[in-house]
Amino acid sequence: MDRSWLRADRRTKEFQRGVNDLLLFAYGNGYTEEKISCPCTRCAHSKSWKAQTVKHHLFQYGIDQTYTRWIWHGESNLVESPVPTETGSTSESINQFSTGMDIPEDHEDDISSDYSDFVNHVKGEHQPLYPGCESYTKLKALVKLYNLKAKHGMSDACFSDVLLLIGSMLPEGNNIPSSFTEAKKTLCSLGMGYEKIHACPNDCLLYRGERDEDETTCRICKASRWKVNRKGEELEGVPAKVLWYFPLIPRLRNLFSTLHIAKEMTWHDTGRQKDGKMRHPADSKTWKDVDQNWPDFASETRNLRLALSADGFNPFHGNRTDHSTWPVLLSIYNLPPWLCMKRRYIMLCLLISGPIESGNDIDVYLQPLIEDLQELWRGKQVYDAYKEESFILRGILLWTISDYPALGNLSGNVVKGYNACTVCIDQTKATRLVNYRKTVVMRHRRWLPRHHPYRKQKSAFDNTIEKEGCSYSINWRASFSKSTTSEESCLW
Repeated sequence: MDRSWLRADRRTKEFQRGVNDLLLFAYGNGYTEEKISCPCTRCAHSKSWKAQTVKHHLFQYGIDQTYTRWIWHGESNLVESPVPTETGSTSESINQFSTGMDIPEDHEDDISSDYSDFVNHVKGEHQPLYPGCESYTKLKALVKLYNLKAKHGMSDACFSDVLLLIGSMLPEGNNIPSSFTEAKKTLCSLGMGYEKIHACPNDCLLYRGERDEDETTCRICKASRWKVNRKGEELEGVPAKVLWYFPLIPRLRNLFSTLHIAKEMTWHDTGRQKDGKMRHPADSKTWKDVDQNWPDFASETRNLRLALSADGFNPFHGNRTDHSTWPVLLSIYNLPPWLCMKRRYIMLCLLISGPIESGNDIDVYLQPLIEDLQELWRGKQVYDAYKEESFILRGILLWTISDYPALGNLSGNVVKGYNACTVCIDQTKATRLVNYRKTVVMRHRRWLPRHHPYRKQKSAFDNTIEKEGCSYSINWRASFSKSTTSEESCLW
């Protein structure tokens, strides 16, 4: 089917015939006139309308010119065979790419479809930004521009105008995208896509799956799915709360497709000094217990050991306290110690934002990530650019990194009150200071060696006096004041 009309003027009959062909193609593939995905530059397949509305949008805003495969209207999403370049074969072109990705042709059938999108994208992104340009490729320029957009809070419309302005300044034949939508699709093929999942405002559930996708009220608390304005009216289509989810597995595949990163993924086994000292997480007891309990998992040194970190913060300055943001991050401990905590290797997987923090209901928002981790434990086929072979990649979550309140949210343990210690639990020696309305944990001396002199100094450590029904702790204050001047003791 001829699709040259995609770049035709919207006032011509060629464009009109092309729009009609697109709608007829959608009808022929099971789509009804009442609900068709809109491919205009404004909707960008994010909304579905009636056929007449879609047609009106295409003439008013134009069609996305990169939409050459009509996958949103019934066409198969098969990746076409790459065309060899003038400089050599496809694999030779990939070798010239700055990321160091190297996938021979005989292994291209071993990788999955989403990874194939990444491969074919890289094959088309090694060309210069414009003919004769040696300092920038299309991909490098686009990433730098997108970083500026995120850094300065540039709107989508403004970013599209900037792209058009830069494109007009560059020589003819430049490869700069013409709109934000086109730039976004380019970055999404690199594994930088995300999913916006609607959530119940009371943190009861996520609207995902066949059961909840079309619901408008929460089946647990009956709260509305949509945002309510000041007049009490529901804004249909505007979610009350949204979870931002960044899929994990595509990004892990991209790491192994980069030559030098794929090599570093086995550093814990090939580059670590094994002398019995604690130099790396691989020297820890937890790591060794995993190797002992699952020897088949330990036999593949490229299998991932991960750590999860979560905490909340207020992204707004000033006195505004009606918003909380919780990022959930994953760290990879296969890497050398000097790379484990580098920003480029820490993966943002979830972004939970709302007027209040999720608290103990954070497990509701962790569902997509847990499903990805379960799938990763079962194994995913990945191509290793360093060893030039495909293998089954598996991963395990070993640790969580958080402060004490977040530890209670993630693990479900009690971190407040009389049993606040997650180690001692019921054996916690807690005392209530009525006057200060605080619960303090005392008698840590019991963990000292049996004949340690501090074990017998009860009056210096645990002594309390009762006065008018209130409890005053004199632990270190009394003993410290005896050996300090009056000026120093007043600080206590």
